[in-house]
Amino acid sequence: MKTEIKSVEQYIKEFPLETQGILKQLRTIIFKAAPASSESISYGMPAYKTNGKPLVYFGAFKKHIGFYATPSGHSEFANELSKYRQGKGSVQFPLNEPIPFDLIKQIVEFRVKENSIQT
Repeated sequence: MKTEIKSVEQYIKEFPLETQGILKQLRTIIFKAAPASSESISYGMPAYKTNGKPLVYFGAFKKHIGFYATPSGHSEFANELSKYRQGKGSVQFPLNEPIPFDLIKQIVEFRVKENSIQT
């Protein structure tokens, strides 16, 4: 029986070393772009919030990294993300290709601005 993941550190340690490195880079990018964000596990994966609103999520899978920036984060960068497999509010970055860390940073920065707008 698999144990329930309670922290991002625990989540990352569940994966092979190469994947752990990618996940650690993602986490660093998010904290640099959103230093006031809160971190938790939600839907079984690392989740980040700013201003009490969901910011981004990410998850590792056998052949890809899933990145979830809500539908708005993906629609804003539709051209840049068009080469990747997508779902509503999600994109898959294959592990056998370079991960677009600069693009991920831009998406996180966009979402931080979006979350800072008072509704």
